Amino acid sequence: MLPRDLSRRSFLHGLTGGSLAAFTTAGLFAQQLVETGTTTEGPFYPDVLPLDTDNDLLIINDSITPGVGEITHLTGRVLTKSGQPVRNAFVEIWQVDHTGSYVHTGGRQPTGFDRNFQGYGRFLSDSKGLYYFRTIKPIEYTLIGIFRTAHIHVAVSQNGRRVFTSQLLVNGHPANARDSIVKNLEPRALKTLLVDFTPMPGTKLGELSANFDIVLGATPNELEIGPLRGVAPSNRRRPSG
Repeated sequence: MLPRDLSRRSFLHGLTGGSLAAFTTAGLFAQQLVETGTTTEGPFYPDVLPLDTDNDLLIINDSITPGVGEITHLTGRVLTKSGQPVRNAFVEIWQVDHTGSYVHTGGRQPTGFDRNFQGYGRFLSDSKGLYYFRTIKPIEYTLIGIFRTAHIHVAVSQNGRRVFTSQLLVNGHPANARDSIVKNLEPRALKTLLVDFTPMPGTKLGELSANFDIVLGATPNELEIGPLRGVAPSNRRRPSG
């Protein structure tokens, strides 16, 4: 398990070796990258944000009891279609806990929920567009009579404006074929949302790593960096899908 006080700088520094070498090669992005597919936000974006909204969803504030689930280190980059990293992108994720419950007053299972799982996190990408979350591998669930395959909701905002909303999926998960949202995705878009969850070598807790790069459809001018002015207010109207 990574230390609780793991800093963004120390973790992301370890990613700048082999995995990022290709993304700093001159001329590599002569062709446009494939834009990451988008999906509905869903009805369970937190209606009241948790008191702890950092990028470690397994530990709430100073608690010593972690959330239950397969520990996953989720990393990725926020990029433009030309391959330019997007600095200070406001990345949010939210997902169900191991019981199939969201951090939402209407999105909890009647049998209870994991009070030690944060369920929501946020992170500002660095100068290379990198972001990092420690969370759990998502699970399939049925909630309010609706079945969903395993997924993690992801949103990106710039200058206080939501510019990307989607759901990353577990590559090869058998429940993907039963999911109504997945079945309605075009094959090209679906391919950009499928993520491998890979065992990390040398971990005693069976920790996993997952990488999800987000290629935005907006142009560099539309993503001009500026001060964050708030994002995704909890009282805004949300889709029901």
